Amino acid sequence: MPAVVAVLLLLAGLSEAAGRLLPVVARLSGASRRRVVGLMLAGAIVDGAVFALWPLSAWTLAELVLTTAPSEEAALVWTPGLAAPLLLAAVLAFPLLGPLLHLLLMAGVGAGLATALAATAGVGWWDAAGCVAVAGVGLGVAVEGVRRLVVRLNTRRAPEPVT
Repeated sequence: MPAVVAVLLLLAGLSEAAGRLLPVVARLSGASRRRVVGLMLAGAIVDGAVFALWPLSAWTLAELVLTTAPSEEAALVWTPGLAAPLLLAAVLAFPLLGPLLHLLLMAGVGAGLATALAATAGVGWWDAAGCVAVAGVGLGVAVEGVRRLVVRLNTRRAPEPVT
C-alpha cells in the first residue's frame, strides 16, 4: 500500500473517530484531555484498519462466492482517488448532523470500490457491488460491536447500596 493511501486511510479513521467521539465527549463532564486524545487515536487506528480491510474483505468474498473467481495476480487495493472521499467522514459521522449523509458517502465509496472490483476481477458490477456491500456491512457490524464493548467496559457503575 502506498504511503499516501495509508495516510489517507489513517486520516479518514481519525475523522470517523472524531465524528463519533466528540458528540459523546461534549455530553460528558470531567473527561480528561489525555483520555479523549487516547480514545481518538485508538479510534483512528481501528477505523483506519477497518477502512483498509474493506477492499481485501470484498476481494476475499468475491473469491469465495463468485463462480468466476478473480485472478490471484491482481487484488483490489485502495488508490488515492478511492480513499479520498473517506476524509469527509468527520463532518458526516456526527450522529445528529447527518447519519443519512454518512450512509450516502459510504455507499458512494462502496460504488467506487465495486467498480474497481468489477474491473479487476472481471465480474459483473452488481456481483461486485454485492461483495463490497456484504464486506462493508460485516466490517461495520464488527467495529460497532467493538465500540459498544469499549463503552461498556469504560462505563463506571454506581456502587450497590449496602442494606
